[in-house]
Amino acid sequence: MRKAIGLVLALGTAAPPLGMAQSPSVDVPAAAKSTEVNPSAAVLRPGDVVRITVWRKPELSGEFEVAADGTVRHPLYRRVQLAGVPLPTAESRLRSFLEEFESNPHFVIEPLLRVAIAGEVRQPNLYALPPETTIAQAVAYAGGLTDRARPDRVHIVRDGGGVVVDLADPGGVATRLSIRSGDQIVVDRRTSVFRDYVAPVASIAGAIAAVVNVYLRTR
Repeated sequence: MRKAIGLVLALGTAAPPLGMAQSPSVDVPAAAKSTEVNPSAAVLRPGDVVRITVWRKPELSGEFEVAADGTVRHPLYRRVQLAGVPLPTAESRLRSFLEEFESNPHFVIEPLLRVAIAGEVRQPNLYALPPETTIAQAVAYAGGLTDRARPDRVHIVRDGGGVVVDLADPGGVATRLSIRSGDQIVVDRRTSVFRDYVAPVASIAGAIAAVVNVYLRTR
């Protein structure tokens, strides 16, 4: 029995906790190489949201989801293809559509891009954010970092590639790189010897001790 306990403790000490493997930094994908915040470069994708405000036309105003076919989920706007094109092109298409109802329509179109924010943030979730939002601002939208977060290891997964940025750098990429639709922002957890190594081993040891105690009493 002592040998078994010693073996379990040794394995518990040697094995790294789940989820603690650090994913390596990879090359920044082409879409993320430009660190300038440029809302006009935003491209809507299915699942994003578009906010449309038409002057004195409440029936045409509101927030609408971009459907799987790239059109807008609205009885009239479903004729307008907004996904896959830069914001100026989307605005031009919407203007052409509204001109069927009145000449020189006054309207505002605001894209809200779908971004997943996870890891060590206080409110991990799927967010719809304006395209001028930076990576640092996106993390703030999610409630900011937890006490366990590593601000120097924030992963951005975009278009099949990824990069690790440092939120602690006030002039770094995180404060200059704007979000894109479909971004996944994941904040790493800071390693704690007690929490990640000592506590799990102590828990295992306590469970084994309880089993041994029951075993000895029933002999």
